[in-house]
Amino acid sequence: MQTLSPFLAAWHPRVLAIFRIVLGYLFIMHGTAKLLGIPHVAAFDGLQPWTLAWIAGVLELVGGALIIPGLLTRPTAFVLSGEMAFAYFIGHASRGNPLLPMLNGGELAVIYCFAFLFLSVAGAGAWSVDNLLARRRAIMSP
Repeated sequence: MQTLSPFLAAWHPRVLAIFRIVLGYLFIMHGTAKLLGIPHVAAFDGLQPWTLAWIAGVLELVGGALIIPGLLTRPTAFVLSGEMAFAYFIGHASRGNPLLPMLNGGELAVIYCFAFLFLSVAGAGAWSVDNLLARRRAIMSP
């Protein structure tokens, strides 16, 4: 297996952290739009509790709030990847050919699904609560 150059080795965890933070920020906006009306999206006006869209909003709000600081990143990202796969097959694949997300409006769901799947394997990157906790555990372990 090829090893990374010193430059790439130093920047890989940092860019991964930036990716995680931006992804979490973009994702949390879906939850705040659905549950808090910020930013306002007319389609979410009067969203009823315990509907699929409301549950998705809870996952997006809580999941995004955990992803941004990098807390419980791997399990949270795995759950969010599943949510987005579910959203694609329930909300988009039925609108046309499931192999053509460009035509059925599901591109964003697919991108989110695989971005979160990547994070569930790659981890949080450099600047994260997960890494801070791991360093503390390493210092305290005998």
